Amino acid sequence: MISLGFPKPNGRALNVLCLGAHSDDIEIGCGGTILRLREQAPATTFHWVVLSAAGEREVEARRAAELFAGSSVQTLLMRDFPDGFLPYVGAEVKAVFEELKRSISPDLILCTSRKDAHQDHRLVAELTWNTFRNHLILEYEIPKYDGDLGQPNVFVALEAAIYQTKIKHILEVFQSQSDKPWFEESTFAALMRLRGMECAAPSGHAEAFYGRKLVL
Repeated sequence: MISLGFPKPNGRALNVLCLGAHSDDIEIGCGGTILRLREQAPATTFHWVVLSAAGEREVEARRAAELFAGSSVQTLLMRDFPDGFLPYVGAEVKAVFEELKRSISPDLILCTSRKDAHQDHRLVAELTWNTFRNHLILEYEIPKYDGDLGQPNVFVALEAAIYQTKIKHILEVFQSQSDKPWFEESTFAALMRLRGMECAAPSGHAEAFYGRKLVL
């Protein structure tokens, strides 16, 4: 297996756009990768966008962004589109993406998957590809009842301290989800363990992504 590093843009800080449909998408899907980027490339800047974050969920999303990315967050955009309805207000969501295109030129975009079973997640992925035509896009995965896990082709190995911190932050922040049967440490650890096994991660844990287009 060939191992490549994160992109290094000509002497300047790495610019990362993190896109989530819901308040906990980014953290569950790629929180460990974000923590690893902060550790290995402290100058990295993050643009944090959550489209369905209203009331308590917005408070949680802002707290999570602070824990995962801290002062590295350059843009923190929270919108209150209703959960489950993103495709039905697609024109308004598209307008948010068009504004992002005008204001941000990221080196790396982390977003939900085009094959995700949740309609909100699929729309975010589709609009990401539609809007950012010449960027490195990695689609993260989110475990769910629908059973839509596939065969990702890009892996980020996570040290024990990083994947443990990811789980700790998720459980601590997203208390609005604590009554859900899937919202527990074993769910998040299990997926990272499986992906770690698939990429032979030294710690045994990793996050995985779908890389549709990569230029070497």
